[in-house]
Amino acid sequence: MTTGWVLADPPAVAALTPYDLRCEQLTDPLGIGTARPRLSWRLASPVRGDRQEAFRVRVERDGVQVWDSGWRPGDPTSVDHGGAPLTSLTDYAWHVEVRDVAGAETSASARFATGIFHPEEWQARWIEHDYDTEPPFEPPVDRVEPRSERSSTLAAPRYLRRSFELPAPVVRARVYATAHGLYQLNANGRRVGTDELTPGWTDYRYRVAYQAYDVTDLLHEGENVLGAVLAEGWWSGYVGWDTRSQAHHYGKKPQLLAQLVVDHPDGSRTVIGTDASWQERTGPLRFADLLMGESYDARLELGDWSSPGYELGKGWAPAGETGADVSTVVAASTDPVRVTEDLPAVSVDRRGEGRYVVDLGQNIAGRIRLRVRAAAAGDRIRLRHAEMLEADGELYTANLRTADATDYFVSAGTGEEIFEPSFTLHGFRYVEIDGYPGELTAEDVTGRVLHSDTPVAGRFECSDPGVNRLLSNIRWGQRGNFVSVPTDCPQRDERLGWTADAQIFLPTAAYQADVQTFFANWLEDLAVAQTPDGAVPDVIPHLITGRHGTPAWSDAATIVPWTLYRSYGDERVLRQAWSSMRSWVDFVHQANPDLIWRNRTGGHYGDWLQVDVITDRDVLATAYFARSAELTAAAAQVLGLRDEAAAYGELHDRIAAAFVAEFVDAEGKVRGDTQTGYLLPLAFGLLPEDLEQEAVKHLVADLERRGRSLTTGFAGVALLCPILARYGQLELAYDLLHDDRYPSWGYSIRHGATTIWERWDGWTEEQGFGPVAMNSFNHYSLGSVGAWLYSDVAGIDQTPSSVAFRELVIRPRPGGRLDWARAAYDTPSGRVSTRWAIAAGQLSLDVEVPPGTTATVHVPTSDPASVRESDRPVGEQEGLEVVGPADGVLVCRIPSGRYTFTARS
Repeated sequence: MTTGWVLADPPAVAALTPYDLRCEQLTDPLGIGTARPRLSWRLASPVRGDRQEAFRVRVERDGVQVWDSGWRPGDPTSVDHGGAPLTSLTDYAWHVEVRDVAGAETSASARFATGIFHPEEWQARWIEHDYDTEPPFEPPVDRVEPRSERSSTLAAPRYLRRSFELPAPVVRARVYATAHGLYQLNANGRRVGTDELTPGWTDYRYRVAYQAYDVTDLLHEGENVLGAVLAEGWWSGYVGWDTRSQAHHYGKKPQLLAQLVVDHPDGSRTVIGTDASWQERTGPLRFADLLMGESYDARLELGDWSSPGYELGKGWAPAGETGADVSTVVAASTDPVRVTEDLPAVSVDRRGEGRYVVDLGQNIAGRIRLRVRAAAAGDRIRLRHAEMLEADGELYTANLRTADATDYFVSAGTGEEIFEPSFTLHGFRYVEIDGYPGELTAEDVTGRVLHSDTPVAGRFECSDPGVNRLLSNIRWGQRGNFVSVPTDCPQRDERLGWTADAQIFLPTAAYQADVQTFFANWLEDLAVAQTPDGAVPDVIPHLITGRHGTPAWSDAATIVPWTLYRSYGDERVLRQAWSSMRSWVDFVHQANPDLIWRNRTGGHYGDWLQVDVITDRDVLATAYFARSAELTAAAAQVLGLRDEAAAYGELHDRIAAAFVAEFVDAEGKVRGDTQTGYLLPLAFGLLPEDLEQEAVKHLVADLERRGRSLTTGFAGVALLCPILARYGQLELAYDLLHDDRYPSWGYSIRHGATTIWERWDGWTEEQGFGPVAMNSFNHYSLGSVGAWLYSDVAGIDQTPSSVAFRELVIRPRPGGRLDWARAAYDTPSGRVSTRWAIAAGQLSLDVEVPPGTTATVHVPTSDPASVRESDRPVGEQEGLEVVGPADGVLVCRIPSGRYTFTARS
């Protein structure tokens, strides 16, 4: 039973200790694709002021050292392998030693393995179902398959197997596999790995990732069998909403590529690859599609089809070879999709004979595991999925559009059976189970939560249950929509990687999970989708929409890599994205030489799903133009490109001046007079200092005119609370956070939301459900306020010049209804945490700062002289530097360690 998405605590240590060792940001990976990987670690120490004075990294192969960095001074927590290039298909061990300020040394170790570096090392060939050699096949039982108009086009998934002899015992065995489509592997009758929906979604025209699996314990001398099930997936199944071209985006039928490499005690090696010697046929899976669902007929099960000794019967035929082109095959570089949690049903409502509506209590992306008892052979059970219920208690499915989101199970009548789909994904809280024999109980139904298994990085909690529910909804929205790519919704016929949604939510996502490899992987697809003139499509991987160059959407080309760099400190993401960043800004500049972005604006959605206002689109576009120019200049500076940094910096300054001249009057009013219209120039630093407070006054006036209600859409919502807090309007920001009137985050929570809704009016008391054409109840964009909960409410942030949180700013902002708040976040250096509480006029603030970093702490107090740390005046504590009181806080600088501040509130 999986237990959920929780933040693991660092080890309890007695001295400076490295932990959480990673290779290419992955834990003990089995198939990295680079010969010079980056090795990294975090640090923990109970000692105040502790830091890493020096480090040493060693890499070994079979106990023989292949690289020794030697002792190096300094406190970096990563290093690139600096020895001879590593070799393919090889296991390595690596060790990091660290020396602390007292000269004591500690160490930790981890492992990694390389994948297939060179195309000629692939001996496998792509295989698929060969329709030309398909034998006539009559199923052993009668059946009438339940198919909709759309699922009627789906071919049955293929079952493939290869029996082979191993001449000697097994020392090491790895499988390297991928597919055009989706695959699951078996070896000698057992499932290989825990990955789901492999190989994931990339732009298959340019690259398809392979996964590596250790099968050493599954194989033995003598006969063995490697098997696979192959389904449509993103390759040839349904994706998106355009019914004119809703499937076959990359190909018309799935293909498999797999290579098993077995090492024996005498040093010999056996290699088994996919080729025409593999046998294949259909089986109990009648169709499987990510949008439409899955149908499984247990009467057609094949027995131990992937085990030794299995006799091939009628229906098995040789697979067809389609060539050996591996030019697009690359090693997987990010965490796969997995089942991360099981949710028991919370209620079962009988709606008729054999028909039930089951509530999981939580909107998820995933599937159902159903226990079937006492069914007769041929009994058909239908599972329909939905996020919401109609007023009469039936499923609300209008918002699915053309997605069937329906699974079928046909019983073999063999007693207790378990049905769980393998190659589909649904966004749902409720499931209608129709045709169930006997009495369905809650114990018979389990929700299985699927998403990219990005490591959890943060947690937040406070005294207000409503805010905790909001943060929970944000986290569930992230989980439900980070499925191989950052999608917009997991339920309807879309599930696309919309670029604005991704860049707006990324700061929140990065506080909650380590999304470095997840987004770096996605940026590779952005780069290949960019047009020769620099325009970026609205969705990545690119398909469905032909729109390119949309303000705030295409600006993901600059915002995402810069945000990743700031969060994780890996300059490689800027190096890899530099061409895209520069080309994107040049594209906008060339089309708009007067620096007001009016031309070539793509879809130009503006402040998407704003409420009852329209933010001037030229204002929004030009603000983003300035922001992208600024970030491109900053990236150039990091990369040492001084001329480019100066050129794009100067371009940014000219755009800012043009923005003010065109859109801002002498009283600081921005054209359109909307909340987002003020938030963008304030957040992006486009206004002269003397106009900033005037613009804030207009922003506040708009909020007050509306009864302290927001109007912001996608582009403005992430900025609203941070900007108000920055400019002295903290209580107004808290009022918005706590608000439960329409439109607000609290309104959806008051009406039962367990994820973030796509639109503020997804459901209202007056109108009921919102427009069915676009009404997801699991969509993270409006949850981008989550970053503010970490950075301002809990107070975990970094200085403007800092990267990877090396220079922390601890500035909690108590307010609203909160009596306390706490948060923890795993930076690349280690754990930072805060907890503040106010009781009886006293404030307490607990702070944990990881080794090698420093923090500027702002203790909120009405009496700076009352501030003490560990019951002593702060000025008497060694290592603490008191900077001075400012704006109702006492500011001090501290080195790493744990601290407890108290003060009058």
